[in-house]
Amino acid sequence: MQDNLIIQWRNAPKEHQAIVTRLIHGLTEIYLKNRTALFPYPETMIDEGQTSPAPDILLYDHKLEKTFLIIEVTHSTGVKKDTAKVLNLMKDYEVQEGFVYDYKKNVWHKMKSNLSEAVDSSFSEVLNINLNTLLDGSAK
Repeated sequence: MQDNLIIQWRNAPKEHQAIVTRLIHGLTEIYLKNRTALFPYPETMIDEGQTSPAPDILLYDHKLEKTFLIIEVTHSTGVKKDTAKVLNLMKDYEVQEGFVYDYKKNVWHKMKSNLSEAVDSSFSEVLNINLNTLLDGSAK
């Protein structure tokens, strides 16, 4: 089903796209090694039944037909807006975990469905990994 994954990007800075690509690559490797049932999709609508926002990355379980984790990659001036976007998506679509990565400051902001604000952390409890390790030196 995911054998012919086609990646389509929106207009974004090269550094942003490089980080999204590295995260997708690392998350796909984890999926292919059967370390998670969550398949990573770039720029994919959460709700395919209607027009819905598309986070930079979402991790989806096909058996449960549910998104469990979303990631937004941004720069320092976009953190506040993207954090609000992630919190709203998590609430609207019952997503367990969300992250906003500020690639200018190399800071991860983590949100959980049971918390009302972000904390600085790159550790995903859903995946049981430190997401920053997937960047393989691309983080500044």
